Amino acid sequence: MKYSDAQRLEKICTTTKKLLDYLSQEEITPAIVMEQEPVRWAITTPLYNIGEQAYHLSDTFTTAHPDIPWAKISGLRHRLVHDYENTNWSLICTVIFEILPDFLKSAEAILLTIKG
Repeated sequence: MKYSDAQRLEKICTTTKKLLDYLSQEEITPAIVMEQEPVRWAITTPLYNIGEQAYHLSDTFTTAHPDIPWAKISGLRHRLVHDYENTNWSLICTVIFEILPDFLKSAEAILLTIKG
């Protein structure tokens, strides 16, 4: 099934929110991410999904929203999938604890404008 950009963005927002909710509910900290492999596995799947949806957004859509680094988001997915053993977990912590909350706000704002 081919999804529209709006559907993909909605999936991105939903997955990002679920990941952030998980981190909050389970009181996950960067230290926990660095120490516990099962937690790293739990956060990796949502990041794969976010990156995969971002990768399939149309060029028209990503060009219209250049303030979001779509290529980096999909690139993170590719890096996690194809070079997991060399993942820089400190960088992943920066992404999930510092960047994702603002990313979610921006993505939700775009989604509101699309859906009206």
